[in-house]
Amino acid sequence: MLSRWLHIYLSMVSFTIVLFFSVTGLTLNHADWFQGKPQTKQEKGKLTASWVNNKDTNLVAKLSVVEYFRNQHAVKGAVVDFRIEDSQVSVSFKGPGYEANAFITRETGEYEFTQTKTGFIGFANDLHKGRDTGTVWAWVIDISAVLMVIISLSGLILLLFIKKKRLNGMILLVVGSILIYLIYKIWGQ
Repeated sequence: MLSRWLHIYLSMVSFTIVLFFSVTGLTLNHADWFQGKPQTKQEKGKLTASWVNNKDTNLVAKLSVVEYFRNQHAVKGAVVDFRIEDSQVSVSFKGPGYEANAFITRETGEYEFTQTKTGFIGFANDLHKGRDTGTVWAWVIDISAVLMVIISLSGLILLLFIKKKRLNGMILLVVGSILIYLIYKIWGQ
């Protein structure tokens, strides 16, 4: 039977991701129980001034600046902002559970750098939300959602083929759905 095959094997293939989203659902819902204090590190330094002090902003060495911070400060994440202003260049990096910002004086190349890490729980929570995770992880979230829908529906179809359990199962399905609706209606607003 196709429903049984789908239910068993898709459940096993997606076991880890379903467990991950279940656990991180709890850590998100109760962040005050699980979230540690973010660790922030601030540093000052100086990079090659010629990378940033060219009057023609098109000639600012963006790649050199970004690679400098990746090499010197072990920056992770994607560049989400690179701003060139009259006297300053700012660069921001973000990734799950991670953020780094650099403010560079164009004339001298001197900079202030701040790096913040939220720890493993913050990292996992950002993965759950898809925050600063990129396109590939967005696909993982979408595929996981589709797998959960198929697993749920194939389980329901299996129930419909078991005569002894069908009525009680359908009653529990309706009761559970009504309970969720009432909980939301009474306490969810």
